[in-house]
Amino acid sequence: MKRIVLFLLTNLAVMMVMSIVLSLLGVNRYMTAHGLQLGTLMVYALVVGFTGAIFSLLISKPMAKWSTGARVIAAPSSSTELWLVNTVKALAERAGIGMPEVALYEGEANAFATGAFRNSALVAVSTGLLESMTKEEVEAVLGHEISHIANGDMVTMTLIQGVLNTFVVFLARVVGYAIDKTVFRNDEDERPGVGYMVTVFVCEIVFGIAASVIVAWFSRQREFRADAGSAKLLGNRQPMIHALARLGGLQPGELPKSMAAAGISDKPGFAALFSTHPPMEQRIAALQNLQ
Repeated sequence: MKRIVLFLLTNLAVMMVMSIVLSLLGVNRYMTAHGLQLGTLMVYALVVGFTGAIFSLLISKPMAKWSTGARVIAAPSSSTELWLVNTVKALAERAGIGMPEVALYEGEANAFATGAFRNSALVAVSTGLLESMTKEEVEAVLGHEISHIANGDMVTMTLIQGVLNTFVVFLARVVGYAIDKTVFRNDEDERPGVGYMVTVFVCEIVFGIAASVIVAWFSRQREFRADAGSAKLLGNRQPMIHALARLGGLQPGELPKSMAAAGISDKPGFAALFSTHPPMEQRIAALQNLQ
């Protein structure tokens, strides 16, 4: 809750600073005179920016189960499932979080954690991961996912996305209105013209791409923290190093696009700036240098 309140207050503070700066520059008077109410636009951008991100977080668990076909282990039916549940339970207790749901799904080597609340999250492991790794390596991967939950990474990423969405919505409309009035000379009435709509559409794409770069950067940083968290939970960095080395030699199991950042590994993007996961060699080097 503190994390949510902090991010919301930060976002509101940034919006207030933006409003003050625009007022001092005279932008507020200009836009208001031409029909654009910046205060109303800020509220609109805030609502639009956060509604989708928060809604996605709240439905993340059922969507994850549905999109991957993950089966929650309610009652272990094999020694492997029993070991998996007990291992997650032990790691969750060490991390100081509630026992998450544990699920299995068919697919190549991968695992993920999701959920809106740290005490009722979901940890899912693919059959390919269990088949291709030793128990020690699987435990390290589970420690990585438990660390994501304990760090509140799902909430943090959602709030970061919400903040960036807010800026995309706000700035796209400010730029759109300015261009509509100056370039397209739409001064006939206060309503925006075609130039506004076209500019907003283009700006949302451009600003959205820039926002994706920022989100991807935060995602890469949280992977380093989760790797270190796994080493701390296990009291040894080597299992996670071995797990990453093995994953580096495997084809990562593909997750739905909306969940790619949640997996233990991901296919390299067409550009490093958009990759949600750092290269395996960088993650291994970070662990080796871990004090």
